[in-house]
Amino acid sequence: MKAIDIHAHFLPELLVKKLSEHQNRFPYIKVEAVPEGTVRFKVGDGKWTRPVHPNLMNISKRKQSLRENEIDLQINAGWLDIFGYNLPPEQGIEWSRFLNDTLLEAIEREGDNKFLALATVPLQDGELAARELERSMKDGHLGVMVGSWIDRGEEKDALDLDHSSLEPFWQKASELGAPVFLHPVFAGEDPRTKPLGMVNTVARPNETTVALSRLLYSGIPQRYPRVKIIVSHGGGTLPYILGRLQRNYDFLSEKGEDIYNPSEGFKFLYFDSVVFEPKALKFLLDMVEEEKILLGSDDPFPIRDPRPRRVIEAEELKLSEARKKALLYGNALKLFNIDIKAKV
Repeated sequence: MKAIDIHAHFLPELLVKKLSEHQNRFPYIKVEAVPEGTVRFKVGDGKWTRPVHPNLMNISKRKQSLRENEIDLQINAGWLDIFGYNLPPEQGIEWSRFLNDTLLEAIEREGDNKFLALATVPLQDGELAARELERSMKDGHLGVMVGSWIDRGEEKDALDLDHSSLEPFWQKASELGAPVFLHPVFAGEDPRTKPLGMVNTVARPNETTVALSRLLYSGIPQRYPRVKIIVSHGGGTLPYILGRLQRNYDFLSEKGEDIYNPSEGFKFLYFDSVVFEPKALKFLLDMVEEEKILLGSDDPFPIRDPRPRRVIEAEELKLSEARKKALLYGNALKLFNIDIKAKV
């Protein structure tokens, strides 16, 4: 049975090569080698990033993983650490275009039709983000990945995805019927989560939940119904606390607060299957329509699901072959409008 992995990341070696060749074009981007054998980046006034994980740049290992896991296609976004939301808007759109064009070029050079791409856009400016979303999708990106929180640098306030300045982006995404993949960033880190890998296991899902809650209360899904909002890591903790969000909505709306019903907005959302535990996936299946869940891996990071099909094909779920087919690839075909015959 075919499978499409909708959640993966790729930072091509081509990007580093082209940056070195065009350094004068991007004086606000710095790259340096690290002892781990890869590189790290400094984007604008931001701090140096973590070292790039070797597998994020190693496409040969990725292909081996796809073969071992019987994955036919994989949709790759870039690396959120270098999306550059902290750059001034004009630099931000130039950087986004460079990232998007280079990702497509690197995938095309592979030449085996195994990889598809999601763009990034300069969310520090809603108008420019809308413009780059339209351009990148015309050029071949299936949609866009956005960070859950927009750190605009030291001299400007950070933005949430429900900020009014982003209305042009959401409007354009709705006009295009664009898939918008919401992914957590390292925002507002709690120092208590630094040990034991809890930034990934606890802080990231919490960051997703905060961002999603704001989107739901602001009515983004209802106001822009053609946007296909996909949420990473099974929605963080949001599916489990939806009842609490609803109770809060009831309380606030009774007081006259201008707020949208989160349960209604929740019906518009899509989710990847990166939850690891079949019982968690069963809970999600009970919460949303079957067509709203799609196979994902979070490849190639250490916290990824190394066997992404397993959670869907687990015997304890007792899913029919038709339901497995939908989750493994059928839903992805419809959501991203993929012609699998042309790819496989």
